[in-house]
Amino acid sequence: MWLQCTVEVFPIDIAIVCDPNRGGAGDTAANEEESVSQTPAHPELSDVDQSLSSSDAEEQPGNSVQMRFLFERKEHSKLYEKYMIREPEAVLRMILSYLEDKKGKPFGMAVDVGCGTGHSTRILAPYFEKVVGVDISESQIQEAESVISPSNVSYMIAKAEELPFEERSLDLVTASVAAHWFDLDKFSEEVNRVLKPSGCLAMYCLDLQFSLVYKDCSEKLTDVFNEAIYFLSNEYKDELSAISYTRYKNIFDALPFEDKTRVTDIYHKRQISIAALKGFVESLCLYQSYYLADPEAAQEFLQKLQGSLLKNTGESSTDTELEICNSYTCILACPSPKRNKGPGDETL
Repeated sequence: MWLQCTVEVFPIDIAIVCDPNRGGAGDTAANEEESVSQTPAHPELSDVDQSLSSSDAEEQPGNSVQMRFLFERKEHSKLYEKYMIREPEAVLRMILSYLEDKKGKPFGMAVDVGCGTGHSTRILAPYFEKVVGVDISESQIQEAESVISPSNVSYMIAKAEELPFEERSLDLVTASVAAHWFDLDKFSEEVNRVLKPSGCLAMYCLDLQFSLVYKDCSEKLTDVFNEAIYFLSNEYKDELSAISYTRYKNIFDALPFEDKTRVTDIYHKRQISIAALKGFVESLCLYQSYYLADPEAAQEFLQKLQGSLLKNTGESSTDTELEICNSYTCILACPSPKRNKGPGDETL
């Protein structure tokens, strides 16, 4: 069985999911307080409209049809809100520092594109006059609106490639673990349209390579967990979601802004229970694709993962807490200074 801590069980070339492109023009390794010294190596389908109309499919750019389908399940949205691992404060501090350096304070309006259930939107609230989260999924927006938010935060259903905002009106556009779903060319055009010349774009992703720490069994736990992620990532990824495994290098290279930088190795560690770790895996689109393809096998996969984690810790309770460490990558950019002036420029 695969959950026996033997990497040979899955015939996977680990290089597929490791970044072969460390460094390069514009790339930077983070040196934040959250950085650590070590490098980390069921729901029912009744609430899903299983068939998008052909007109919907024609209207959706890029991979948005698949994204909308995966995230439209209410149970998935609830799992995503409850269990998705959150970005470290170091990412937010980096974004705000970059924006202040390029624009200066005060910060007016920020828009979080592909906001999901709204966590990445709400964390911006203390620093901006107004924050709007947009997502193509009605289910995700409904879940976001069900959470108590600051008074300056709102949400709307919209496509990343058709942002409903005026030209030169935004100080910041963010995309948290979402840009790999976008039609990047069209999204970039929209960002260039809605950002003020001094405004900034920030896109960041979670790197799906982890280390787990618990007593003297850390290496075994890390092998078990990463082996499970490798299985999902190689069996149930599509071409666009695979971009995230290059740590957004492809997205960075394709971004048509002259002023841009890519920061890698933003490490973060936190405590997480075995139950929450199982929930995190369940919240991933990779797992949701597996579930839609074979619900019984997917649920068995989760139970085996949990059982193997418990066995290797020697514990019986899923409340047992482990330390989990992983990294983030963040792309920061400003619109081209060669743009023609438009409405709002005179206010800068």
